[in-house]
Amino acid sequence: MTGILRSKGGGSIKEIIQLYYRYNTWANNRILDTVALLDEDQYRANSNPSFGSVHNTLVHIMSAQWIWLSRWIGSSPKSHLDPATFSDLNEIRTRWNEIESNTQRFITRTTEEEIGGSIFFMNSQNQKKIYPLWQLMMHQVNHATQHRSEIALILTCFNHSPGDLDLRFFIDNESFIP
Repeated sequence: MTGILRSKGGGSIKEIIQLYYRYNTWANNRILDTVALLDEDQYRANSNPSFGSVHNTLVHIMSAQWIWLSRWIGSSPKSHLDPATFSDLNEIRTRWNEIESNTQRFITRTTEEEIGGSIFFMNSQNQKKIYPLWQLMMHQVNHATQHRSEIALILTCFNHSPGDLDLRFFIDNESFIP
């Protein structure tokens, strides 16, 4: 038998965003924990056609989250964080933890109406862009998912699979009942 059995509520856009960002943090941590198993040569190897190394790809994911958060709060960074400024995985983790904390604080403070509203920002080509905030928030998690999957493939090739990173797997393990 299939079908809807029970629900705790309507699943407002804010609740959906909160779920997506809990998932995003969980999936990022799964990747970071597994990356820690790589040796330095594997970590720095030119193994990713998009950004070269696992190190560079991690910085890109983190940097994109920082850029989007910055835009949501009113500033428009013109460039990504430079991978060369992070000497190792621990430095990336430290900076990413700050970004995660700031992201969670933003989500907690932001109202349903604000999430449904539009924001404008200047992109890296100095063009003014306007989007609904919820779309940009969903985009940021989706963007991270793309690049986490690239890293997951590399990790698996090095015999260090991060395991299942699907949203449904996270929900099952969070004991979430919609």
